[in-house]
Amino acid sequence: MDIIQIIVLALVQGVSEFLPISSSAHLVLVPEIFGWDDQGLAFDVAVHVGTLLAILFYFKDRISKLVGDFLSSIIKRKNVGESMLVWAVGFGTIPAGLFGLFAKDHIETYARSPLVIAATTIIFGIILYLADKRVGFKNEANITIKIALIIGVAQALALIPGVSRSGVTISMALLLGFSRITSANFSFLLSIPVIFLAGGLKTLDLIKSSNHIAWDEIGLGVLISGVSAYLCVKLFMSLISRMSMTPFVIYRLFLGAILIYFFI
Repeated sequence: MDIIQIIVLALVQGVSEFLPISSSAHLVLVPEIFGWDDQGLAFDVAVHVGTLLAILFYFKDRISKLVGDFLSSIIKRKNVGESMLVWAVGFGTIPAGLFGLFAKDHIETYARSPLVIAATTIIFGIILYLADKRVGFKNEANITIKIALIIGVAQALALIPGVSRSGVTISMALLLGFSRITSANFSFLLSIPVIFLAGGLKTLDLIKSSNHIAWDEIGLGVLISGVSAYLCVKLFMSLISRMSMTPFVIYRLFLGAILIYFFI
């Protein structure tokens, strides 16, 4: 890949991974617009690592406290601080793991068409709009294992290209009466094990592959996707309490229309 392709694709992944706008839709559209070849598995791994490092760095203090509370709860055999939130993230990850394990091949075969991506981009954009109208005031203290599983089932749907992992989990949390800040926070925390697992699977595929690895491209991809993802999450969280999801909904509808124009 040339330097422009690396920069653009890493930026696209970094910015779109945590916004409710579907990174998969962008990664289909952008190469088509510029006439680029597929970026390859190694680069996919790189940008996933970058976004994972970004969210870990953003939540580093929170994660440290959560891990401490969780370990204390195990030792004391009772809830300590926010230990229940760790359990919620763990249980919330199960549906995506199971869905990915049993449906990954079918998704790769049947659900990666431009028509599917355009349809899911538009449909789940409308769902985000409707969910945002039901925004409530529940916070993280109200997240139970049952609620985490429900949001986790929604997250599993994001394995279908165009749905948007952050978009569908934020939508479900809003529909369940949580505030925008809490919905976004839990969505991002829930993304950590999922991105880790997805990146791990891609890494295993890469290890099995005999293709040459361009480590300079890998390093640049990690850096750009990580920095852009961190800045994007930071900006999004600073604005989310003061704005609705409508701008993202409008963007998704526009993006879906562009996909239809280019591919249908």
